[in-house]
Amino acid sequence: MTTRRDFVKTVSAVTVGGTLIGDQLAGFSASRVKPSVGDPLFRELAMVALDAARGAGAQYADVRISSRQDQGISTRERRVQGLQSSETFGFGVRALVDGAWGFAASSRLTRDEVATVAQRAVAQARANKAAQLRPHVLAPVTSVGEVEWKSPARIDPFTVPIDDKAALLISANEAALAAGARFASSGMDFVKDEKTLATTDGSFIVQTFIRSQPSMNVTAVKDGDFQTRASTEIQPMGRGYEHVLDGKLVENAPMWASDAVEKLSAKPVEVGRYDLVLHPTHLALTIHESIGHPTELDRAMGYEANYAGTSFIAPPEEFLGKFRYGPDFMNIQGDRSQEGSLAQCGWDDEGVKPDDFMIVKHGIFNDYQTTREQAMWLDWWYKQSGQQTRSHGCSFAESWSDVQFQRMPNVSLMPGEQDITWDDIVAATDRGIGIKGRGSYSIDQQRYNAQFGGQVFYEIRGGKIVGMLKDVAYQMRTPEFWNAMDMIGGTRDYQLGGTFNDGKGQPSQSNAVSHGCPTTRHRQINVINTGRTA
Repeated sequence: MTTRRDFVKTVSAVTVGGTLIGDQLAGFSASRVKPSVGDPLFRELAMVALDAARGAGAQYADVRISSRQDQGISTRERRVQGLQSSETFGFGVRALVDGAWGFAASSRLTRDEVATVAQRAVAQARANKAAQLRPHVLAPVTSVGEVEWKSPARIDPFTVPIDDKAALLISANEAALAAGARFASSGMDFVKDEKTLATTDGSFIVQTFIRSQPSMNVTAVKDGDFQTRASTEIQPMGRGYEHVLDGKLVENAPMWASDAVEKLSAKPVEVGRYDLVLHPTHLALTIHESIGHPTELDRAMGYEANYAGTSFIAPPEEFLGKFRYGPDFMNIQGDRSQEGSLAQCGWDDEGVKPDDFMIVKHGIFNDYQTTREQAMWLDWWYKQSGQQTRSHGCSFAESWSDVQFQRMPNVSLMPGEQDITWDDIVAATDRGIGIKGRGSYSIDQQRYNAQFGGQVFYEIRGGKIVGMLKDVAYQMRTPEFWNAMDMIGGTRDYQLGGTFNDGKGQPSQSNAVSHGCPTTRHRQINVINTGRTA
């Protein structure tokens, strides 16, 4: 019989072998340790690539050298179900020639190869120009020289033994089973991306990104019914293994199991209109889908439709500074600066220092998410509103082999001025439903009509929670939903939620973003019963 320890050792050995093979493909012998982020060799080879691109005719070029590690472990009840660990290493060169883009990449990091790949990127740009309708123009950027940034991680998750991670997860499963759950599964996912960016603008940027996501899901069963509860209180973060420890999976598992058991006897919701009190652990997903995606400028302009469709907020000249997204106290911020957030960085993948910008200001749509190229599409708006035409720092590529493009930063609903919380908003609600945690959802191709579920639902009567409900989902039209918001929590109530894997593009790339928000109340939202069979 194979024990968990034997399984872990076997998979770990395979993982190490895979890493050595990757090194050989990258042009390094298996006996040589792969250079780490910040190695002087990277600077030398980056300069070779940029010189080769300029020599071949590029007016602008950038090169990204990246070493990315991914690790995931999953468990169910008392066993390890899966373990994956991978590492990829290589570089990509992007070149702009007479207003046309070219991109090429390779996993062999040698002087000859980086020069060849840079020349290939220039040749591709020249080929692309023939089919291009108009030239690409970049907004100005200030060179930052040589700089470095690291995620605020205290414990590198890749230094923690697999045995320790598995033992913690199985202990959490045991705690949930002891508290009444029939099934319990849990997992951890980690990313470490060491990235070097050099541009012909004169910037040389070294960054290390670490992201961690602990998770748990428990199921209770009785008389043919089953109800689940996920650990939505623990959101993915741009932190190290300390985030897993701070999440206290073992200590919180009995609470999640108790919620799942209580859901079995919860009252099915009656369809109708209710005032909804939405907890930050739930509202983060609604923000992502109904505000984050439709304010990506490439979607609004019709250049992107994969994994989310386009956007109802188009064309820009009819919406910027005119469209009422919500009430006066609604302010939506885009940023890459919130401490521990998934999209936090020092500079984006074009060497732009991201700024904090208002997507929605006092309820009015104010700005889109942009890259250097996209900012020029809105040059007229920035000049009209007295702003500098600049990228908001929204350029990102998942890997060295992917070309960078516009990706969502943190998109957050800023807290209100009054110091109120979930409890205060519940107390002010006469007839409503409180929702915590994210559930299943559906949204149309322009982010206008949607339906959202959740994890736990509470019936509110006379300012008090009187019991749990089940089979709850609400339907919404984006503008009506946000304009129905009449209460918002304060700074003390504000939390960061987020998603570890947000797909976009073709070929697909994954991005990680956080969405901060406090509790909100939305008046008279249509609620349906998802458990009905007729």
